[in-house]
Amino acid sequence: MVAAMARLDDTASLAAAEAQISRDAARRLDIAFRGGAGIFSILVLLIAWEIFARSGKVTAFMLPPFSAVAERIYADAIGGELWRNLWVTMFRAITGFAIAAVGGIALGAVMARSRIVRWFFDPIISVGFPMPKIAFLPIIILWLGLYDVSKISIVVFDAIFPVVTATLAGLAGVEKELIWSGRNMGASERELMWQVALPAALPQILTGLQVALPIALIVAIIAEMAMGGYGLGGAMMSASRFADSRGVFAGIVEIAIVGYALIKAMALIRRRLLVWHQETAERH
Repeated sequence: MVAAMARLDDTASLAAAEAQISRDAARRLDIAFRGGAGIFSILVLLIAWEIFARSGKVTAFMLPPFSAVAERIYADAIGGELWRNLWVTMFRAITGFAIAAVGGIALGAVMARSRIVRWFFDPIISVGFPMPKIAFLPIIILWLGLYDVSKISIVVFDAIFPVVTATLAGLAGVEKELIWSGRNMGASERELMWQVALPAALPQILTGLQVALPIALIVAIIAEMAMGGYGLGGAMMSASRFADSRGVFAGIVEIAIVGYALIKAMALIRRRLLVWHQETAERH
């Protein structure tokens, strides 16, 4: 009888192990399929671009072949111009994003704790969020000039709104039982905020940061286009003024690559920070 039970246990363990291996294999296959599908669609787009540009239906000025654009990107990289413009744009976008992230989380936390602060800022957030903040660019130019301070300022002004609203929504969604348990254990209001409320609201806050990061890049490039100077946006406008079609399309491709890399980096950071959370466990 004991031997039979042992054989049953071994059979059950073997079945469980085989089921786990099957699930892991299916998960890897799904990840590979999704990654392959993304690469495949991009390759199809680039091939279609190359074929259409060489079909004779459009001129090389209107749509240069992708191969010619890739050659231009390579030449700019070898000459150092690409890295200089990329560094300038990334500095402005990431600096503005970092300021917006810290300021937005802090303001959202204070608004969640103080009724007076929320009473004052809530109408401003409600009116300003849907408003195209880039419309304030001429005013910022008048006040701060055409250099980095003005470009970073418009990035902060545009990117802070989704961070504030996400922080407010995340803190409002924290379960009351967590707050009550913390208070019963003698935690102060500051400890409740830092050790209970903010960690519980972290998924929502990270969602706001994931929205704010591409906004920061977009606004930085638009500001460079409007103000000129170095940067990916400024280089595109300079190429446009000299009717350099390849330079303009090279800038578009470079911005697309940078944006994709930033989004993937932010998604990786989210997975790392939420390794304890249910959404990460569900993916694995």
